[in-house]
Amino acid sequence: MNLSRTRILITGAHGMLGTDVVDAVRAAGATALRLTDRDGLDILDADAVATAVAEADLVINCAAYTAVDAAEEHEELAHAVNAIGPGFLAHAAATTGARLVHISTDYVFAGDARTPYAEDAPTAPASAYGRTKAAGETAVRDSGADALILRTAWLYGRAGPCFPKTIAKVGRERGALSVVTDQTGQPTWTRDVAAFMVRLLEADAPAGIYHATSAGQCSWYDFAREIVASAGLGDIVSPTDSSAYQRPAPRPAWSVLGHDAHEALGIEGIGQWRERWAVAADELLA
Repeated sequence: MNLSRTRILITGAHGMLGTDVVDAVRAAGATALRLTDRDGLDILDADAVATAVAEADLVINCAAYTAVDAAEEHEELAHAVNAIGPGFLAHAAATTGARLVHISTDYVFAGDARTPYAEDAPTAPASAYGRTKAAGETAVRDSGADALILRTAWLYGRAGPCFPKTIAKVGRERGALSVVTDQTGQPTWTRDVAAFMVRLLEADAPAGIYHATSAGQCSWYDFAREIVASAGLGDIVSPTDSSAYQRPAPRPAWSVLGHDAHEALGIEGIGQWRERWAVAADELLA
């Protein structure tokens, strides 16, 4: 797909990931962009979605209900945004022949594995948020749309609140903090997800599920130590476990995703998490 000749609709364009997606497609030459947020396009309005998608060759859906704990109490609303809306987008894309990119998450898995989850591994979400995102994947697949489903995890970026900003802020204010060692994943920069998405599109990757996460793995504790080192705060992080932080929604203990699908196509993935953080740190902590 030549993005410079493509009419692109981006939902959730002003969120943390959407902001970097906009920059990435523009860097790839895209000029015919319609950027929407909740006010610009209600993805729960099937007629409005059909009209918007009819004017696009590519739809990138970054809109989502991401309040993981709130979803436990408001699952119906989360389901609407994370499953019904994507279903409308996918149905419209299938009708017009537009290509669709839909963003999903590690929360569709149970989080109890010890090897990276393959793209075709069975889903078994343990939280309301995970259930709604899994339902969104199903809606997109069942639509028959030419769709790329990108699962990502442990996102951080310049355009929104995220773990590195919180850790640096709390570290500066308190001089010490405790972070869990029993949750393992892949810290992933939104800019890298956006660039990976562009590579998939430019390579005309076949429809299917792809994992858009950094290589390697670490605990939140490991990541926090890297963050405070980058912030020049010294050795102020101590280890704890999830029992110290009781939250409404369970967090996956294992959020490591495998990358076989894009590697089989020879498409460059995202680099090692620690190396990518070293590149991102100055911008995130400024």
